[in-house]
Amino acid sequence: MKTRITELFGIQHPIIQGGMHFVGLAELAAAVSNAGGLGILTGLTQKTPELLAREIARCREMTDKPFGVNLTFLPTFTKPPYPEYIQAIVEGGIKAVETAGRSPEEHMPALKAAGIKVIHKCTSVRHALKAERIGCDAVSVDGFECGGHPGEDDVPNFILLPRAAEELKVPFVASGGMADGRSLVAALALGAEGMNMGTRFIATKEAPVHDKVKQAIVNASELDTRLIMRGLRNTERVINNKGVEEILAIERERGAALKIEDIIDQVAGIYPRVMQQGDMDAGAWSCGMVAGLVHDVPSCQELIDRIMAEAGQIIRQRLEGMMG
Repeated sequence: MKTRITELFGIQHPIIQGGMHFVGLAELAAAVSNAGGLGILTGLTQKTPELLAREIARCREMTDKPFGVNLTFLPTFTKPPYPEYIQAIVEGGIKAVETAGRSPEEHMPALKAAGIKVIHKCTSVRHALKAERIGCDAVSVDGFECGGHPGEDDVPNFILLPRAAEELKVPFVASGGMADGRSLVAALALGAEGMNMGTRFIATKEAPVHDKVKQAIVNASELDTRLIMRGLRNTERVINNKGVEEILAIERERGAALKIEDIIDQVAGIYPRVMQQGDMDAGAWSCGMVAGLVHDVPSCQELIDRIMAEAGQIIRQRLEGMMG
């Protein structure tokens, strides 16, 4: 399948694996790229730029296909040395960077000077237009269904994607609720040039996370996520567990007086405990409503092949058949 996204990133299929903390390691990124998609290493999972450089080199040993790096610009207690991370990306020969969180405008000159294609994650049309204005090559449009941070507008993809198509000139992919061939065809029909998957890729054989995490996603329904930190205007969609129930109880108790310090123990430093140790009730970890569509743990090759076969069948048989 050829779209503006496959052309932009030099990939076979219009499927991107989004950056995910303590999930986007070399094993997963290489597997996605080898299967014809665009694998993404999560930059800030590596605690130093030197460790990121090492992870890029490790990924290069596993694939000769294009892969990218995610850099997330979020409010943190200590600001990461972003210029040094970008230097590691440049020196590693990376040609695709997924940015997320705050605007990457400050860092665009360095990225563009190195010939890097930038795709920025946005949860609203206005943010997508800003990304286009500052020179991003593409946008990942995240609907309210997505795992992680869905923004504060609460607009689902059935509205957000066609609105983005009305306004944007740069290509964009659909993110949030993407799991299979149906998702891809729907995204294309609504104006996207491909799709970004996060939660679906956690439940794959190559995802370097504890089996309990994969089974939690397989066992979850579309009703098993919760929204936390709404009062802080830093909303995050997470899978429900005992730690998340504690957060929600604290948020109800504190009300408008809630501060990040009130829930810091349940949201900070959780990912290693969950993803590596399988401590499923440790606290909040991102998961999309799409968990309700995840029923197995295939390899990345099996998953992407299945998606593309299903998409082709829907387009050629089901939809064409409806035209009489």
